[in-house]
Amino acid sequence: MVIRRGGRQDVRFLRDMLHHAYYWREREPGEGPGPVALYVKGWGRPGDTALIAVEDGFPVGAAWYRLFRSDQPGYGFVDEETPELAIAVVPSRRGRGIGDALLEALFERARAEGYHALSLSVEAGNVALLAFYEKHGFRRVGGEGGDSVTMLREL
Repeated sequence: MVIRRGGRQDVRFLRDMLHHAYYWREREPGEGPGPVALYVKGWGRPGDTALIAVEDGFPVGAAWYRLFRSDQPGYGFVDEETPELAIAVVPSRRGRGIGDALLEALFERARAEGYHALSLSVEAGNVALLAFYEKHGFRRVGGEGGDSVTMLREL
């Protein structure tokens, strides 16, 4: 597996990965922009950073972060200086360490870009995913008792 930097050419793949990561939050048409638009629309603005995992010439996973403003926050918004992370691996390639490798590479990238932390949002009932993020140093900082949990990892 190779991990490469993502760019505008990868927006379609990022959008597809969001359907895997946020399928439980997809909205009905007419309810406003859902998570796909929120996390990839206008890709390439300051703070947008993506990494793509590639196996046998095909993208199999992606991890990226984006800065949000307080008047237009993401689901795991903490503050305007903390990028929010999204990550997904294609279902047929899960359980092989791709997510671990993507997260570690993204942590390194965020540190190199001068960020002090990353945040994210996880469905409250997804015990396995909560444990995965806790294993990678994330701690719960909000959303307890709701549909989702906001988590933060200091770098």
